[in-house]
Amino acid sequence: MAIGCVKLGLVPLLRDRCRRFQMTSSSRLPSPVSASDQLGFASIDAVTAALASAGYISTPSISTALYLAHHLRKPVLVEGPAGVGKTDMAVCIARALSYPLLRLQCYEGLDESKALYEWQYGKQLLYTQVLKDKINHLIGDADSIEASLGKLAGFRDLFFSREFLAPRPVLKAMEQEGGSVLLIDEIDKSDEAFEALLLEVLADALKRSCLHLHVGFPDADREQQIVRARVPDIAQSLLKQMVDFVQSLREQDIRKLPSISETVDWARTLLLMHAEALDPALVRSTLSVLLKRQTDVISLDGKLDSLTHAAVTGPGAAS
Repeated sequence: MAIGCVKLGLVPLLRDRCRRFQMTSSSRLPSPVSASDQLGFASIDAVTAALASAGYISTPSISTALYLAHHLRKPVLVEGPAGVGKTDMAVCIARALSYPLLRLQCYEGLDESKALYEWQYGKQLLYTQVLKDKINHLIGDADSIEASLGKLAGFRDLFFSREFLAPRPVLKAMEQEGGSVLLIDEIDKSDEAFEALLLEVLADALKRSCLHLHVGFPDADREQQIVRARVPDIAQSLLKQMVDFVQSLREQDIRKLPSISETVDWARTLLLMHAEALDPALVRSTLSVLLKRQTDVISLDGKLDSLTHAAVTGPGAAS
């Protein structure tokens, strides 16, 4: 089975998929899901616990969507702003289920040679040269063109067999015997021809209605849990202050909102600087960890003192 998430796209479940895609007997599809595979996702609570063990702090809506996707064998369409942890979700799902993660990054001009497979032309040419060098031995005593072609017939399909393919993410996911997580990222950036290719190759999966999941920025409590899971040594008082500050930044009129990963990076930064509490000077000196656009830094300069004061003196800040 494969479960995944995208910034705006489809993540198909690949077990029992793509039966129309046939090349050679060595191109096998994963076997049906086993009871041991389902153990980690046996219930919604189990999904939450499995993801937590892999480092992802889930929500009831996320765990429910993943539980249903796993057991109903449905694709998942995951949407949300940049930086809310959609890619990290796929990574942690794979880790929780002990599945390999295959990622396909979409972009304009993406085609099947980068998504599905590519013929290894150099290897084909090399084998052609070997066949050419052995042609007299192979033909032997054939006394006509028809007889010669008959003796070479067995090599006709050799050059277009699995041995000469370089698999790309979609094919690699299809070939995983135990299941996989396929992350198709930003499918909205691909063109119509590529979307048509996915519809053809993944026909069975995409004919089924997708489960839709919207992932937004976490509330303060969940963001504290996320940071605590990644930076366990941070003091609770500083943790609350910094998360409250980040939450207030996301309410400002700026172009690039701080992502969850940037919040985690800021927590690590504050630890390295031996900070015990936020103050305006500390915030200004480390703000580049949170804000990546200079225009945002400049636009917030006059508000930093008040935002910092609110984060430090807010309800429960001293707990």
